[in-house]
Amino acid sequence: MAHNINYNSKTEKHSFFSVKEKAWHGLGTIIEDYPTSSEAIRHAGLDYTVEKRTLFTVDNGQPHADEPDLLVHSEIEVPDYFATIRTDTEQVLGVVGKDYEVVQNVDAFSFFDSIVGGGDGILYETAGALGKGERIFITAKLPEFIKVGKSDLIAQYLFLTTSHDGFGSITASFTPIRICCQNTLNAALRSQTGAIKIRHTANAHERLKQAHQLLGITNQLGGEMEQIFNRWAKVRITDKLVKKLVQMAMAPNKETLENVKKGKHDEFSSLFTNVIDKVLEYAETSPTQQFETTKGTLFGAYNSVTGYFQNVKNYKTDEAKFNSIMSGNALGKAQATFNLCNDFARIGVNALN
Repeated sequence: MAHNINYNSKTEKHSFFSVKEKAWHGLGTIIEDYPTSSEAIRHAGLDYTVEKRTLFTVDNGQPHADEPDLLVHSEIEVPDYFATIRTDTEQVLGVVGKDYEVVQNVDAFSFFDSIVGGGDGILYETAGALGKGERIFITAKLPEFIKVGKSDLIAQYLFLTTSHDGFGSITASFTPIRICCQNTLNAALRSQTGAIKIRHTANAHERLKQAHQLLGITNQLGGEMEQIFNRWAKVRITDKLVKKLVQMAMAPNKETLENVKKGKHDEFSSLFTNVIDKVLEYAETSPTQQFETTKGTLFGAYNSVTGYFQNVKNYKTDEAKFNSIMSGNALGKAQATFNLCNDFARIGVNALN
C-alpha cells in the first residue's frame, strides 16, 4: 500500500509537515518549532480551497446538419449533485449531494484553535493531505499531560480528519501517546468515547464551532485515565499472571480465549504462541518497561501489548501499521487489554478466570 500523501506538481512538494521528527514515509516538510495554525496550513500544503460546482453529462447526440455522420452533443445538467473541485489544481475530488457543505481546510484548524482558545495552547505536530487532496488530517498536542507516578508523562493529542469527496464525516478524536516510546495507547473508557463525528451538512460549520464544547471530554478522559493508570502502576502482578492476561487480550477468537482460560496450552497455534512470546519479551527487555510505574505492575502489562504493536510487530507497510494502531486490530487488542487490566485492578485474579 502506498503512502498516498498528496504531491503538488505545481509546488513540487508533498502535502505534509511534521515537527522535528520525520514521519514513517519520510516525505514533506520537517520544521523545528511548533507552528501557528496559519503556518501549519502552509507547511502542510493545505492552503487551497474547495468548491462545489454543477455537474453535467451529455445526451446521445444529434446528427450535424451539414455532416450527418458527425454527432452533436448537448449538455444536460445533473440535478441535485455537484462535483467538489480543488481550485488551485482544478482536480475533481468527489461527487456530493445538494445538502453537502464544504468545510475548508482553514476551518478544520480553526476548530482546533477554538478548543483551547488559540494562542500558544495547542501545538500542531503533523498535518497533511491524501490522494488529490480529498482527505486531510491534523494532529495537535494539548498543553496538559497525563502524569503516571513521578515522571512518566503521557501527552494528550487531538486527531482530526475530514474529506472533500463526500465520503465520511468530519471526525475528531482524543488519543494519548506516551512520550518516552511513542506508544499509542488509545485507551477508550468503556462508558465513553473519545471521538465525535460531524456530517458535511448545511449546519456543519455551526456544529464545527460548537464541537470544542463536546471535546470537553478530553479533560474528563485525561483526568480519569490519569487516575486509572496511577492505580494500575501500584498494582503488582506476577509474570505468570501477566502471561495469562496477555494471552487473553491477544486471543484471535473465542476458542483460543477458552483454551487460555482452561490452561490448554497444547491447543495454541504456533503463530499465537510466537506472538505471545514477543509481547512478553518486549515486557521484559524494553527500556520503557523498566520504570517504577511499569516494571512488575499492571500498567506495565498494559504497555507491553501497546508497545508490541508499536515497536515489535512487523507490518507490510508503515501505513498499515498506522491504520492498525489507530482503528484496526492493534486498537482492538489495546482495548481488550485495557478492559482486562481494569477488571484485574478491581477484582484481582478472578478477572482472568
